[in-house]
Amino acid sequence: MLTYHLRMAFKSLRRTPILSALMIGAIGLGIGVSTTFVTGHYVLSLDPIPHKSSVLHYVEIDSWDPNRPWNDSEPDKPPIQITYRDMVGLMRSDIPTYQGGSFKASLYIHPDPKIGRPYKVDARMCFGDFFRLFDVPFEYGGGWDERSDRGPEPVVVLDQKTNQKLFGAQNSVGNLVRIEDRDFKVVGVLKPWRPLPKFYDTHNGAFDEPESVYLPFEFVRFFMVRSAGNTSCWKSVDWDDFLAYLDSECIWIQFWVQLDTPAQKQAYNDFLKSYVDQQKAIGRMQRPMNNRLLSVMEWLEDQEVVPEEATSLAIISILFLVICALNLIGILLGKFFARAPEVSVRRAMGASRASVFLQHLIECEVIALLGAALGILLAMLGLEAVNRLFKGMSDFHLDGNMLAVSVLMALVAGLISGFYPAWRICSIAPAVYLREQ
Repeated sequence: MLTYHLRMAFKSLRRTPILSALMIGAIGLGIGVSTTFVTGHYVLSLDPIPHKSSVLHYVEIDSWDPNRPWNDSEPDKPPIQITYRDMVGLMRSDIPTYQGGSFKASLYIHPDPKIGRPYKVDARMCFGDFFRLFDVPFEYGGGWDERSDRGPEPVVVLDQKTNQKLFGAQNSVGNLVRIEDRDFKVVGVLKPWRPLPKFYDTHNGAFDEPESVYLPFEFVRFFMVRSAGNTSCWKSVDWDDFLAYLDSECIWIQFWVQLDTPAQKQAYNDFLKSYVDQQKAIGRMQRPMNNRLLSVMEWLEDQEVVPEEATSLAIISILFLVICALNLIGILLGKFFARAPEVSVRRAMGASRASVFLQHLIECEVIALLGAALGILLAMLGLEAVNRLFKGMSDFHLDGNMLAVSVLMALVAGLISGFYPAWRICSIAPAVYLREQ
């Protein structure tokens, strides 16, 4: 029976090719627009590290001004970064599987003069656990160990682009790179790695590319380098005294831990409480206790990484598809009622209302599926245009989930546009048209 209904649907479409093309185009346009913007929202909302996002936690403690909250509009929230002195205190814990603070810096690389002049790069000052926390993939070598953190030892990890620029495509592990006024030994070269969003540091562009070089954190003391990202202070600080800056109440470090079990998480919560109590006892952290451990997705939601505009555009695009579907109701009514005499003959010969209704509804769904095929092509073009427009921001593309959503939206649109016309044509009185025959 389904084969018969499909054959009749295609026969009907061929009978009115211009009208059929118009309806397919309307659905296709609606699917193209809605799929483009829904996919954009979907990509921005994806879990950037799904296999371990539930065990990675962003650490927040409230070391801010006792007389005012960190965020006046959301007074219950603690600061979103921590101070250097608090990072040192938190690093003393042996509870997390991996842990570490990091921040973005700007440093100069001095390549071989044959290659070019010194140039500035974005650097990530971090601990060796950074690469294990976030499962950073390596092309050559690997990260450094705890001894290199303590030294600190002059070691560096390069991203693929920097390695290509300095050493070509070869394995550069063991070679030296001059950064600022010091030579660093290359211990690892990354594979292409670009988490979207850049969840480990959303403060400096959630969709920016990762940094070019990675250095042991404690080289901040040797370079006397400050954060190239956001730094917030509630007490005055002598900016000419770097050690005073490190000991200040300025927040500029992002701190992550990996807690693999509920018991580990509870133990770390207890550790945070004990640490804050100790700081309160020496006169710091006089605000109410407000420690938070946020999973990756909780952190991204807290930071509102998905722009409100993306959500609004996705909703508007779906409404546009609904409007396209509603506009087809009148066209389908006219098309179906033009066949009223034929339907009356079929009814007189024993066809049931349900059979007539199903046939016409299937015709609407065939139109919708053909429109979906056109819409998916339009969406692919639209997403390619978005990628070109926002080059380097994200990788918008259709995956299996979004293809399924596109087809589902098309079927729903076909149901919206076809249900009433199909019901009307199956409800006609055959006798009226048979008398006219």
